[in-house]
Amino acid sequence: MTSKGEQAFAFALAAILLVVGVVCYAGFSQETPEEPVRLMFKSTAGKILFDHKTHTDDAGYGIGCDDCHHEEQDESMSCSGEDCHGPDSEPKRGDALHTNCKGCHEESGAGPVECAACHVM
Repeated sequence: MTSKGEQAFAFALAAILLVVGVVCYAGFSQETPEEPVRLMFKSTAGKILFDHKTHTDDAGYGIGCDDCHHEEQDESMSCSGEDCHGPDSEPKRGDALHTNCKGCHEESGAGPVECAACHVM
């Protein structure tokens, strides 16, 4: 059995560590990156987790921005949304992504081309 003094010391130490942890987490948070690290695309066939950093980083595939983002856009536009490739525009977003992503994977031989390899979630 532990004494009440040891128990009080343990609770006080736990409380202090909790406060230090919360302060450090809130005070020293990382800056938001300029480019997204990962993107989640939602579709009827299942969600697709796209690793943006691996595709664009020189240590990864080194794909340039213009290879996917084909038109100059201002801050309010996003082709990954419904501004460019929405349900009423051609090509539809899913068709555009399949053409870009699957087409690039088939050309380079460096990525999956089967449905279940991307639509996993």
